[in-house]
Amino acid sequence: MNSKIENSIKFYTLCSKLKDTIRKGPLTWNANRSRIESVAEHIYGVQMLAISIYYQFSYKLDLNKVIFMLAIHELEEIEIGDLAFYETTREEKLIKGKEATDYILKDFLGKDEISALLEEYNERKTDEAIFAYHCDKLECDMQMKLYDQEGCFDLNNQPNNPIINNPSVRKVLASEKNISNAWIEFDRSKYEDDKNFIAIIEYLKENEI
Repeated sequence: MNSKIENSIKFYTLCSKLKDTIRKGPLTWNANRSRIESVAEHIYGVQMLAISIYYQFSYKLDLNKVIFMLAIHELEEIEIGDLAFYETTREEKLIKGKEATDYILKDFLGKDEISALLEEYNERKTDEAIFAYHCDKLECDMQMKLYDQEGCFDLNNQPNNPIINNPSVRKVLASEKNISNAWIEFDRSKYEDDKNFIAIIEYLKENEI
């Protein structure tokens, strides 16, 4: 009994580290804000966003599975942090993430179920995994939009920004009027297989939220 109690507490305390793990995107773009959201806040936000979009657009999928996926989809960041796309390749991140989650879950009785859900999320072949991935990216886009509306970003003041001169980033910055619209446009290809998400990002680009 004590081992079950200890492992339950250990898992919770490990996950609690995400409350203090700050999201990398706004920091990369030198957001002028006293407080940037944590990974834990992102997890909450993307779950609420998934619930909203699921009902508003009447998706036919297992919402409980989606919410479970989103609850655990950032577990690896307990160990490896919030790695940005420019810091590693997707393949390397998947390997690092698998090693991290294996370590986090090694004493947890639900490790097989959680590991299988993480693998499904990362493979993005099922309707639930694709929807969860879309919601994850959209939540980032929406949060950057909210920061932009607060006036947190200055394109002319980007000291030590590691991607400001990235060719793909420069291309979208040249065609968009602000950082959040450029961020949305940079993510456009991730939504191409779902007309609802395309409609949402088009709305985001033209309207305040």
